[in-house]
Amino acid sequence: MIDLIIDKRTRDLGGGFEVGRVLPFAKRRMVGPFIFFDQMGPVDFAPGIPRELDVRPHPHIGLSTVTYLYSGAMTHRDSLGFQQEIKPGAVNWMTAGKGITHSERLEHARMHGAHMHGIQAWVALPNEAEEIDPGFWHHPADSLPTWTESGLRGRMIAGAAEGMDAGVKVNSPLLYMHWDMDAGASRGVPGEHAERAVYLTEGAIEVAGQALKPGQMAVLGKGDVRVTAQAPSTVMVLGGEPIGERFIFWNFVSSSRARLEAAKDDWKQGRMKLPDGDDQEFTPLPEG
Repeated sequence: MIDLIIDKRTRDLGGGFEVGRVLPFAKRRMVGPFIFFDQMGPVDFAPGIPRELDVRPHPHIGLSTVTYLYSGAMTHRDSLGFQQEIKPGAVNWMTAGKGITHSERLEHARMHGAHMHGIQAWVALPNEAEEIDPGFWHHPADSLPTWTESGLRGRMIAGAAEGMDAGVKVNSPLLYMHWDMDAGASRGVPGEHAERAVYLTEGAIEVAGQALKPGQMAVLGKGDVRVTAQAPSTVMVLGGEPIGERFIFWNFVSSSRARLEAAKDDWKQGRMKLPDGDDQEFTPLPEG
């Protein structure tokens, strides 16, 4: 059963780098702890692209981020001193907690050109973890659980389901999977979590018998739900246990509006350390 279908909406991250935003949505702010879900691309970048397309240094509180690429590469730098090339299939899990800053630069594309395509997701932290120390963990693609079944190749990106655990340091029960499905392949969505959704990146699928187009997320109800591919398809499966109401402003997430105001002031007053090796510019706090 499908409770709601959400269409991605185009947003400009600055400099002309557009994404398709799915979460948050007016009628559905979160799915489990997932509070933000963007599709980046697909877009072809020629060598020598301008730096304005980069995601410049910016802050976060109260959440974990994961940039998951199908193709291309991005360079992550953060205020803890980590520098990591984000590559297809790998998981780079950054927990902001009480505060972190980072940048994501298109250095590989600037030098070599790239076909950029991926998903940027945020996972809100539960109350007891909102103010923990920040951290960053890198999991290469070949370190994550993968499996093959009839017409389907899957990867566990984060969380646990069906006896598999990605080994990523999550702070509440969740599920995040990538399926590549051949035409005719069919599979049930794991049922262990209270809230679940299916997102179609490419291809054509039916979810509980209802057609889904690329750029649509089906938020699922309870019970068994089956996904069937009508064409070769890239599918993301996500969900988890709800963690309660969250407020969001820009890159800040919190259960407290007052905490958001404090974070705004910290950024405006320059009290948040910029990423090591990338501290010569930053993204200003938006108005509002």
